[in-house]
Amino acid sequence: MLRAVDIRKEYVVGGSVLPILKGISFHLRAREFITVMGPSGAGKSTCLHILGCLDRPTSGSLEIDGTEVSSLPDSMLARVRNSKIGFVFQSFNLLPRATALQNVELPLIYAGARDRRRRCIEALEGVGLGGRIDHRPSQLSGGEQQRVAIARALVNRPSLILADEPTGNLDSRSGAEIMKIFDSLHREGIAILMITHDRGVAEHGDRILHLRDGVIEREELAGGTGV
Repeated sequence: MLRAVDIRKEYVVGGSVLPILKGISFHLRAREFITVMGPSGAGKSTCLHILGCLDRPTSGSLEIDGTEVSSLPDSMLARVRNSKIGFVFQSFNLLPRATALQNVELPLIYAGARDRRRRCIEALEGVGLGGRIDHRPSQLSGGEQQRVAIARALVNRPSLILADEPTGNLDSRSGAEIMKIFDSLHREGIAILMITHDRGVAEHGDRILHLRDGVIEREELAGGTGV
């Protein structure tokens, strides 16, 4: 599903080179759920942005569904991003003046899809928000806003979900409800890569990657058994 080989990312700051990722290599199989843990500054979000085709690596190879994407032109990269990948962020990233349905509809508008309303309603019903389609974010709880964000990530029927601390802004009960949704998506066969600081959340995955100082320090099975 996804293969990263020696992914490196550097920024030039004040004439000096600042390395963020220092050679990340791993694979994510179809239907697999991987979680990524690590301290602040480890490079987790930078890695996620590159894997999601939101940024380009300085060097290295990234394959998604067997296609090398790191050197694709921007237009083709956007096509891959919109058709194969769904994003879920800690801060929800919803348009405040748009309804739940309108927020979920955005990826379909970019894709020029038809029958958008039906697909949006199905996506919202799938996360338990069929009765909230006309509500704006300010009228929804934090957990409900994250469900809208998940519906938006799913509406284009991606094969891969990338999630950056999806429970980070939620109370424990709402976070548990969100993880039930991710567990369900995993059972349905969608590949998931999730960044988290929460060990309990990380245990929902099949494998846990530990990132530190721009490298994968170690990997373990999500039962705590090292591999």
